[in-house]
Amino acid sequence: MKRNETVSVTFMLMGVTFCVCLILANLLATKQIQWGSINLTAGVLVFPISYVVNDCITEVWGYRRAKLIIWTGFVMNFAFVLLAWLADLIPGAPYWTNQEGFHALFGLAPRVALGSFAAFIVGSLLNAYVMSRMKIRDKGRKFSLRAIASTIVGELSDSLVFFPIALGGIVPKENLLLMIVSQVVFKTLYEVIMLPITIRVVDWLKKTEGSDVYDEGIKYTII
Repeated sequence: MKRNETVSVTFMLMGVTFCVCLILANLLATKQIQWGSINLTAGVLVFPISYVVNDCITEVWGYRRAKLIIWTGFVMNFAFVLLAWLADLIPGAPYWTNQEGFHALFGLAPRVALGSFAAFIVGSLLNAYVMSRMKIRDKGRKFSLRAIASTIVGELSDSLVFFPIALGGIVPKENLLLMIVSQVVFKTLYEVIMLPITIRVVDWLKKTEGSDVYDEGIKYTII
């Protein structure tokens, strides 16, 4: 029987939200902020939302659809970074005096870009995998537990990949470890705070879409 490959408007909007969050996270990450003694980037304001969307998609439509959105987000993010890099290389008009500011915003260093792309793929796919496997194990119960557990696994994997690639040899090891732990803790707390909203969104999506996929018997491929 031919598999249905159509997607709903709701699924499409979730995918658009996911992609926008990734691109915004890149832009906002150019600003450093401090929360108490913890140093973060402004990207933490929006990046965790992509994990919430990932959770919703995996819970309602399953791992395959989550994987589709993850790779779509990767391609869109790559296109944005590539075009921004090219625009940064093009000489500005003689009367234009904002090259320094433009470069600070869009001139993503190659190491940072590589770390960001690799971390996103690893973290997002692991987040979806944990959500999917725990849903089968718990027979659809304990959504809150798997939402938090998948975020911890995803964010920890993301940070363990990103920081060594982007900042290894630049930031002292003890500071790098502190940054990894801080990012994971902050983003997990973000997920916990958002959880009541996430639960309502998932319930609404299941009723609206008439979908509640269990990924039994599938192969958890990367591509």
